[in-house]
Amino acid sequence: MSTPLLRLYPAGYRRAFGADISEAYREATEGAGRTARFREASDIVAHALRMRLRLGSAQPAGRLFAAAAPFALAATAAYAAFGLVSMLGDWRLSGNPDFLVPLSFVMIGCDLVTLAGAVLALGGRFAAGARCAFAGALAQESALLVVPLTAGVLPPAAAVPYLLAPVAVAALPLACPPDLRPPGRSLGAAARVALLLWTGLAVSALTLADTGSHLAYALWRLGVPMAAALILAGRPALARLRTPGRFALAGAPFVAMGYCAGAVDRDTVVPALAVVAAAGVALRLWRLRGGTSTGRGGRAGTG
Repeated sequence: MSTPLLRLYPAGYRRAFGADISEAYREATEGAGRTARFREASDIVAHALRMRLRLGSAQPAGRLFAAAAPFALAATAAYAAFGLVSMLGDWRLSGNPDFLVPLSFVMIGCDLVTLAGAVLALGGRFAAGARCAFAGALAQESALLVVPLTAGVLPPAAAVPYLLAPVAVAALPLACPPDLRPPGRSLGAAARVALLLWTGLAVSALTLADTGSHLAYALWRLGVPMAAALILAGRPALARLRTPGRFALAGAPFVAMGYCAGAVDRDTVVPALAVVAAAGVALRLWRLRGGTSTGRGGRAGTG
């Protein structure tokens, strides 16, 4: 194993486990091809960065990101579906066959990759799906940045949140420690294909039923995909939101994607975040009260 890879680890961790990491890497790559060696090296780099950033499963930050990961995926899926429905719905409502420009097809392709990745991650293929979703989001925002730059136009400062937020939300699941990844749904290959086909049919149905009104823009295009993604995340994801911090971090991606979609504006984004934080505190107090009541009931029954 190359020394530069080991140097990515914190010094103390490297001294304690460097030999074990090198031996495990040697065993995993012995006689393997270039692709396998690259994959193992990538895993080492990712693990080292998590240790460097204190995002391991033993650290509070790692557990925090693990709890928020499925909700970031749900928000990413909802925003990608929103982009698809908006683009295709506006094209249908315009009645103009030339409504879509070359950049539109790039956006549609990136949204498809992002949506498929997020759905696969929520459907049980967390690592591959999360990477696919992040790649799609990064490619889309990069295209939105590069196209005006090639024309000699610098994007305005007001566009920065719209470019960074989808990438940041899609990157959040990548910070989840591998041993704390959401279990997701135990779906076979055929079921995952069916899930992707269902997702495509659902987006098509939303596009055909879209009316272009403000209510459809705010609720239909974003709200319905968001509800579907949360259902796919399931109750196990909700059960992991045991602290106000986890609840707030899980809710923040939805506020961010709502802001990017136009459902939340500058006047309402701060109150929306405050509501998410207050809901997290209320949930914590409710659970503490429930635990206390259960304990009293148990003692009373014993007595």
